[in-house]
Amino acid sequence: MTKEYNNRKYTADEIQVLTGLEPVRMRPGMYIGSTGPKGLHHLVYEVVDNSIDEALAGVCDTICITINEDNSVSVSDNGSGIPVETHPQTGKSTVETVLTILHAGGKFNNGAYKVSGGLHGVGISVVNALSEYLEVEVKRNGKIYEQKFSRGVPTTELKIIGDSEETGTTITFKPDKEIFDDVVFDYEILEFRFREMAFLNKGIKILLEDKRSNEKEEFHYEGGIKAFVEYINTNKTKIQENIMYFEAEKDNSTVELAMQYTESYSENIFSFANNINTHEGGTHLSGFKSAITRAINDYARRHNILKEKDDNFQGNDVREGLTAVLSVKLMNPQFEGQTKTKLGNSEMRGIVDTLVSENIDRFLEENPKDAKVIIERAMKASHAREAARKARELSRKRSILDNTTLPGKLADCSLNDSEITEVFIVEGDSAGGSAKQGRDRRYQAILPLKGKIMNVEKARLDRVLGYEEIKAMITAFGSGIGNEFDIDKLRYGKIIIMTDADVDGAHIRTLLLTFFFRYMKPLVENGYIYIAQPPLYKISKGKNDYYAYSDNQLDKIMNELGRNKEYPIQRYKGLGEMNPEQLWETTMDPETRTMLQVSVEDAIAADEIFTMLMGDRVKPRREFIQKNAKLVKNLDI
Repeated sequence: MTKEYNNRKYTADEIQVLTGLEPVRMRPGMYIGSTGPKGLHHLVYEVVDNSIDEALAGVCDTICITINEDNSVSVSDNGSGIPVETHPQTGKSTVETVLTILHAGGKFNNGAYKVSGGLHGVGISVVNALSEYLEVEVKRNGKIYEQKFSRGVPTTELKIIGDSEETGTTITFKPDKEIFDDVVFDYEILEFRFREMAFLNKGIKILLEDKRSNEKEEFHYEGGIKAFVEYINTNKTKIQENIMYFEAEKDNSTVELAMQYTESYSENIFSFANNINTHEGGTHLSGFKSAITRAINDYARRHNILKEKDDNFQGNDVREGLTAVLSVKLMNPQFEGQTKTKLGNSEMRGIVDTLVSENIDRFLEENPKDAKVIIERAMKASHAREAARKARELSRKRSILDNTTLPGKLADCSLNDSEITEVFIVEGDSAGGSAKQGRDRRYQAILPLKGKIMNVEKARLDRVLGYEEIKAMITAFGSGIGNEFDIDKLRYGKIIIMTDADVDGAHIRTLLLTFFFRYMKPLVENGYIYIAQPPLYKISKGKNDYYAYSDNQLDKIMNELGRNKEYPIQRYKGLGEMNPEQLWETTMDPETRTMLQVSVEDAIAADEIFTMLMGDRVKPRREFIQKNAKLVKNLDI
């Protein structure tokens, strides 16, 4: 400890007091998660959530979202309009109050909004703070009011600009490029989100328009989450004729459930609370899982399908192949943090358990044909689970899945700190040899795979565990698989897929990503999976080599070198074409490499894509290829 430190004076002058919306601009990540694409699109969600709350209150049925040509966004609704009267506590108009003060809103008063998603009251004011400009237009009291802001500060007073018999609010804002890494909105991300919102609020009409590309779509589903399940299962083979659906109320909370079984071997359960996608589940999801397991077991016992000597079905047995959407609406929800991904209200577990159990039992009794295929499906899953258990036990005895005996093909690293270690999954011995020689042996491990792994989209876990290359990955990672997956046991901080830049390499990547998404999903959800980006070209000029990772980059390098002279250009087809030094320099060295981190922003969209690309049905896959053919960047022919 230095003398200067001991003599440092700590006075009141050093305490910084942030007022108004200053904290938001200084620490935006605390309010919207990040300043990347996720945070950027979160701004739109916050504004639309206010309009959805108007719909839940029964005063709005149409919401229009427009991406304007200058990349600003307008959100308009036909709700009651933000109040314009002077607020008694602030002395400012209520419009200005809710747009400039954190935690100001009607959601703290149960009389205004009985059910609401954005309970923290920071949404619209945070959007204002992080916008280059924001304009609000309110139709109310037969008048049209307008006020403008810049970076959270009013630039005009609230004023009347016209007359109207309509009511509603329009917010137009442009994200601040001083805050965000990129301020260009992605139409598809918004499309997924607002289709979901329309499903969750049956009858509401959501219009999405992109004036940059003239794309336009209307989302309007009278069937609500029942139509949602139909949509999710579009490309799946259904084994259950009727979608089970109910909506019921208990203790001032509403529970809505739609579910249907398919031939898929994975479960797809999506839970929502007050329209918020609870990615991490919570008490409502726990109540659902316990209820469906008990109800199906009770039915099987009651009808003597499960005999006295038989064990009960386990939760995984009754959920295999299940697509379900669970939506609850409640007063005063308790979410974990502003990101709202897990519901914590303890009372919801019992409410959902009771209502789901009663309604599943009624459905099974009233639909014996559906009940029969559901029970048969659970029985097959139970037998497969037992077979998988025996396979794992046998494997452990042979030290195949025992973490103390790593697979022989793995070239492990010397360190065991998962904060810095990484494993490269490579195809074949050629690339594996270069990677093993070029790596930093302290923290980089190499796992070569022979050929392509199986398509797990079409296989149960017992078959998956019989595939040697998959068992090698499970053993190397150390985290287990499926319901036994434990991310705390993961041996590496990064799992990097490093394949050739050709059709086979792309296919291997897709097979691996399907496996990770279906059987090791937390790896994807928590950002452990990466895709290496090896160069496509090497350009030689004398003793110097230049690498290009795209055709555009190749053109740029050629222009810089001067096109008045021919330079040797090598097009890489495989990683094995590079010597160890080149592979390290271009693809493996953390100081110079480029990698893509795999993430799942929308699990429903990801499930749809994996089902379409890797499932049994050819027609949707062909349509997908035809639709996206023009977007292909690196065509290997």
